[in-house]
Amino acid sequence: MVVLGLDGLPLDLARDLCAAGRTPHLSRIVKAAGTRTIEAELPELSPVNWTSFYTAAGPEEHGVFGFTRINAATYALSLADFTQVRVPTLFDRLGEAGFTSRVVNLPNTYPARPIPGMLVSGFVATDLARAVHPPFLLGPLAGAGYRLEADTSRGGDDPAHLLVELRATLESRRKALRLLWPDLAWHLFVFVLTETDRLFHFLWDAVTDVANPLHGPCMDVLALWDTVIGEVLDLVAALPGGARLMVLADHGFTRLVTEVDINTWLRQEGLLQLAPAGPTADAGMELDATRILPGSGAFALDPGRIYLHTRRRFARGGLSDAEGAALAVRLREGLLGLTYAGRPVLRDVLTADALYDGPCRDIAPDLVCVPHEGFDLKAKFNRPAVFGTFGRTGTHSVHGGIFHDSEGGAPHRLRDAGGLVLEHFGLSRRPDAGGRLVTTPTQGASCMPITMHK
Repeated sequence: MVVLGLDGLPLDLARDLCAAGRTPHLSRIVKAAGTRTIEAELPELSPVNWTSFYTAAGPEEHGVFGFTRINAATYALSLADFTQVRVPTLFDRLGEAGFTSRVVNLPNTYPARPIPGMLVSGFVATDLARAVHPPFLLGPLAGAGYRLEADTSRGGDDPAHLLVELRATLESRRKALRLLWPDLAWHLFVFVLTETDRLFHFLWDAVTDVANPLHGPCMDVLALWDTVIGEVLDLVAALPGGARLMVLADHGFTRLVTEVDINTWLRQEGLLQLAPAGPTADAGMELDATRILPGSGAFALDPGRIYLHTRRRFARGGLSDAEGAALAVRLREGLLGLTYAGRPVLRDVLTADALYDGPCRDIAPDLVCVPHEGFDLKAKFNRPAVFGTFGRTGTHSVHGGIFHDSEGGAPHRLRDAGGLVLEHFGLSRRPDAGGRLVTTPTQGASCMPITMHK
């Protein structure tokens, strides 16, 4: 089985690109029978969704709820990574059954850990030496100049630089493909292209508007991307005996209306109190949750995960559980009334009880905000205004991500796509009597109440 990940690619845009003749290899997928859309997990972020795919489980089981997590004692934030995944992966399960996997650029698999096969970690990976398993892959990848991630720090101000960076990482993905594929000593091959997500965040307007002066350069990058897709499809077609092909996006994409900072709204409502920034405050302050003061009633983590500041969960929390429950009602009502240019911002504000029923429920956010299309939720600790744009023109969508399965699978969301992989190899998702995935946490990892120490 071969899984081709096209990060952030909406089916509607894919159809437009193919109709314009820009992406002939993508057309082979788009025009195939049964190509459809898949829903993203909530929140619609790469760590949540790709982890849900490669564990065939939801956040309440695998324990990854966003880009960041908080230490309830110190209030320090850390980025989501592979060490936080609390259930076996597809690769672990397949290995137990005697199958071998090879994985390239799959998000939230850093730092690399041993799997039955080979792994080149994806976003957020920073050190190539820690991003590969087995370690001998480091030599050939480093020798080929493999790039883990494009530099997007200048994405909004220097689009030419971003496009050069995306071309470099696309070439790196191709090098990894050519290194890991040829001996065919594998049963599952997962290959993810994340360049579309970066391109669409900063240049969605240029991609979708033929009159934009950057439209041509964006199409040139997408032509290279399409060539890599074609190489994968040709390799699949040439496999002795054929193979099942699954193509999927972790979420859709759409035009950005505005970013919406939930923490700023909480501050304006008097519900989030922060200690003053020090004299050396810098860009890092946007993720400095250590400034949260005891008088705060709630705070948010990316993108719109709200945590009630209760004594039971947080070292400085002052709310009883009953006070937290009352505040949750107030927050939901207030946020559903939030508007921008006369438009409601949020489609829904869901409670943890409505979303999560699993062993990691105790570390889940208390509320999850679901935006209307085009509103990009944020949770910074240093923004002065609720609304604003910061060099981006596109944002994620829960809906519309591309999905294709050569054997006709029709999963509803990412965890279900992972379940199809297990079923393909004769493995079940091991449901218990309540229909939940029965898994054994990895050694030393558990979903204890929100202490969240590494």
